[in-house]
Amino acid sequence: MSEPSQKQSQPGAAVPTEQNPVPAAQQNAAPMSPEELEAAQAANEVDALSAAQAELATLKAKSADLADQYLRAKAEAENARRRAEDEITKARKFAVESFAESLLPVMDSLEAGLAIQDASIEQVREGAQATLRQLTAALERNKVIAVNPEPGAKFDPHVHQAISVVPSEFEANSVVVVLQKGYAIADRVMRPALVTVSAPK
Repeated sequence: MSEPSQKQSQPGAAVPTEQNPVPAAQQNAAPMSPEELEAAQAANEVDALSAAQAELATLKAKSADLADQYLRAKAEAENARRRAEDEITKARKFAVESFAESLLPVMDSLEAGLAIQDASIEQVREGAQATLRQLTAALERNKVIAVNPEPGAKFDPHVHQAISVVPSEFEANSVVVVLQKGYAIADRVMRPALVTVSAPK
């Protein structure tokens, strides 16, 4: 009998084929025992646990840093709110003080006029006019402006209050007479001017 052209493969050895060649490292490597496989698996698990612990420590550090930043931001916001409230309180206080200070000369003039015994009508009138000028200047310094439209001015319901409608030579809805001046502080009406308005013709 002739010898076979190929040697029989050893039992348990991988048979290389063109589709599934055996790597050179596996050709020379001895198969791992169950103990070695278990040890390798345990080493892999230890490495994975170490990596997870390191990642957890990093995340804890980031969390602590974010918590610290949040507390700092919250404290800064609270301090800013308190400073704003203090500034508003001081602004209101000093605004009243400024207004009161501007009225002191008016008070002085009134007291000085009342202190004059046997003042003539002309003296009383001159003193009242001077006091009125002081009061008007004090109000204007504090942005309190009189609303006193001229006769014939267009009626404005935002700053005027019509008391009655009367026949007039003016156009309809025009101011005829101012019965009482109004006042506004900045752009806010404190008291509308009381006026009579011309009736439609």
